[in-house]
Amino acid sequence: MERTLISEVKKFLGKRVKVAGFVNSLREHGKIVFLDLRDRTGVLQVVLSKEMAKNLGEEFVLEIEGKVERRPKGMENPNLETGKFELKAERVKILAKSYPLPFDVKKLSLSLPKILDWRPLTLRNEKIKAIFSVQQVIVNAFREAAKNLGFFEFQAPTIVSSAAEGGAELFQIDYYGKKAYLAQSPQLYKQILVSVYERVFTVTKAFRAEPSLTTRHLSEFTSLDCEMGFIQSWEEIMDVCEEIIKHIFERVNKECKKELKFFSVTLPKLKKKIPKIKLAEAFEIISKRTKKEKTGFDLQPEDEREICEYSKEKFKSELIFITHYPAKKRPFYTFPDPQNPDFTLSFDLLFRGLEIVSGGQRISDYKMLVKNMKKFGLSPNEFRFYLQAFKYGMPPEGGFGIGLERLTKQILNLKNVKEATLFPRDPKRIDLLLKK
Repeated sequence: MERTLISEVKKFLGKRVKVAGFVNSLREHGKIVFLDLRDRTGVLQVVLSKEMAKNLGEEFVLEIEGKVERRPKGMENPNLETGKFELKAERVKILAKSYPLPFDVKKLSLSLPKILDWRPLTLRNEKIKAIFSVQQVIVNAFREAAKNLGFFEFQAPTIVSSAAEGGAELFQIDYYGKKAYLAQSPQLYKQILVSVYERVFTVTKAFRAEPSLTTRHLSEFTSLDCEMGFIQSWEEIMDVCEEIIKHIFERVNKECKKELKFFSVTLPKLKKKIPKIKLAEAFEIISKRTKKEKTGFDLQPEDEREICEYSKEKFKSELIFITHYPAKKRPFYTFPDPQNPDFTLSFDLLFRGLEIVSGGQRISDYKMLVKNMKKFGLSPNEFRFYLQAFKYGMPPEGGFGIGLERLTKQILNLKNVKEATLFPRDPKRIDLLLKK
């Protein structure tokens, strides 16, 4: 007999089926035992005798054959898709046993460090599983939206010979006795491929050697990146970004109703354009609202939260673009504002108090790019592979990157970005906490 998935059991009322999964719970009731069996599609109540249930425990892996019946009136469970049905067990086979559980996996009253220490087990918790069900939909929706807009998918390398972003936030590795680095972003490769496919995207890992243990930083994260050529205006990049974010929200709203309900959250419906303000204007607004003078090259976490509150009040929008960051703040390839070269045609997209996207127009002129590299103290010779694409013709172009874990965190209103990361890496952890 072939295995039937739990979500399909209702189609076999009155018939014998074979199901397989994990023991979610066991409850004795007189001479019978109720067992909740969990597979990748749902949970099913199984009714069996005490003898059949003997020696079974939570998280045992079972194969059960039996007859599908309706639950007695008044015994249905409206919280389960299979709540009107149950399986009367006729045969139980243990596929794998479980040691006694160290804690209640279903309630999971643990601190985040403990949840991460026990990650292979705590991922079985229904609410934690829901986070990554949502994340899968985000990635699928990103891919779908990008392809619908004519973008070509490529796989970006993660071992690189130079720093795309500059700075010291690099993981250096020994590459056959030579210096190499883990990629901070797929930026240089995105730009190279614009000269080939015009519009490209990738879902890739990126690495930042930031000695930071905040609720918003990771040493390894997933970046959803787009780059596009033949732009008429740098604002086209924001338009495409907005269209992709809108599609992601629509798909999550449609496909993740159960998961959103789990976290008691709703997603904004983007009917109007996302508002845009310049960084200098944002500083003025924050200073006025907080009565504290705000200046600098970037928004601090409290500034991002404040400007998002302003956006909700002023524009009825939970998202806002902040534009025109200083040239000193942005990487060497960022296009300067022709009206004021101290600033750039760049943007961040903030959502509910956190930056989730960064992007802008790039320098596409070869001579201008080389000059800017030197201005940033970089050697064009070290970037000669990358510069080939510009030396032999590059259209006006730009792009952006979406932080997958940050977007997931903000959608579900999680407290820490590590909650939205399957296996987080930070200065103190590679799966287990690092020894001092």
